[in-house]
Amino acid sequence: MKRKVIVNDLMQKGYEYFIIEPAGKNFDKEFKPDLSPKQMLSMGIFGGKYMTDCKAEFPPDWFSGAKLCHEKHDASLNYFGINASKPLSYWKEKGWIYYEDPRGWFQWYCRYYMGRRCADDARQIKRWKAMKRHIAQVQKNCEKGAVDCRRRQRQALLHWAYDSRKY
Repeated sequence: MKRKVIVNDLMQKGYEYFIIEPAGKNFDKEFKPDLSPKQMLSMGIFGGKYMTDCKAEFPPDWFSGAKLCHEKHDASLNYFGINASKPLSYWKEKGWIYYEDPRGWFQWYCRYYMGRRCADDARQIKRWKAMKRHIAQVQKNCEKGAVDCRRRQRQALLHWAYDSRKY
């Protein structure tokens, strides 16, 4: 079952990793994302700019119906129609970018979802779990199903595979 993936995109040339788990299966017991990468891409994340050059690495159906814009970040493509992103330079300054995943958490999640496991998994899962504090804010300040309430916070949750429409 072990399968080698070789990445050649705008940010990585010749990076190799191995798929050791079935796609979407055998996640860490504490990691239970609400959404798959395909669902997130089709809903609209990161202004459509994220991973427009990575189609060869991931299943083609992830990009069918995905809201993407290769030219620029377009917040209108986001599910909640608002920018909830910090630039990659900000994440690098904070030391939050793992060298194997130069695009950040979502790239890590896509690869994890596909079955890669790596030394950064525990840290990334811990970061994902920390986003739950935003769910509490949505629940405290919004009526259930009021998706126009706290749109920036909801979009940020979506970037981390949380489906705030449930809360």
